[in-house]
Amino acid sequence: MKNRKDASRDSAVFWKMAKDYVDHRLPDIKKASPNTVTAYRNSLNKYIDYLESVKGIRRSDICFSDFSRVNLTDYLDWMLNAKKLANKTCNLRITAIHALLEYSANENSTDLMAIYLEAKGVKGLKVSSNPIEYFENYQMKALLAAPDISTQTGQRNQMMLILYYDTAARISELIEMTLGQLHLDANVPYLTILGKGRKYRNIPLMDKTVGHLKNYIRSFHDGSPADTPLFYAKSHGRIHPISHDTVENMIKKYSKVCSEQGTAMPDKPHCHMIP
Repeated sequence: MKNRKDASRDSAVFWKMAKDYVDHRLPDIKKASPNTVTAYRNSLNKYIDYLESVKGIRRSDICFSDFSRVNLTDYLDWMLNAKKLANKTCNLRITAIHALLEYSANENSTDLMAIYLEAKGVKGLKVSSNPIEYFENYQMKALLAAPDISTQTGQRNQMMLILYYDTAARISELIEMTLGQLHLDANVPYLTILGKGRKYRNIPLMDKTVGHLKNYIRSFHDGSPADTPLFYAKSHGRIHPISHDTVENMIKKYSKVCSEQGTAMPDKPHCHMIP
């Protein structure tokens, strides 16, 4: 009789269970919001990227045994000290890994429960309750003017900042927005957002924002179908939504530009500082 293959070392088992968890368990069973599903998927992908780029494990060979306590501890140290990520970001990524391992262990307890129980020993980090910082009005004005609008990337980024500032939408909602969510010709122009709990909400837009959006659409979306991402990047001739990291890097980049031009900016700017 053939020996049964250890599920913890079977890459096919890992990829199947990871897909089932993100595509079925989270949205269909746990009724997680699209934003939560995206956050967990991104968090798991970040760990997979780490295993590939830092640990030298080929993506196709990754399996549950690579979720050892040693690897997770190293990953936490790398996020904190090499990537300088915030404690909250580190905690989210560790939580997503724990959730996947718990689901997988319950589905295949014989081989995976030990890995899950060991991984649970890697705890989240303490998050201090520091006062919430925001960009002041003069800082926000400088930030909105920082993109180089002689370039297409600068035009896109400035439009993102304007819309983010006007609507107070979440970054995930903004980067997932499509043309069909804009209603610029209504009596009171607005956009529709699918937010937490899969609830829709309509946000009215300021006249200046509507003007900027119409100019932006003429430049970037002439004849585009309604399901086209409002904000996108191009690679190999194909368009795709931009990532959360792209927005965070954009805020840091333009904050640095503002500082170099003489405007005092926060030491650690991030997207949640936009009021």
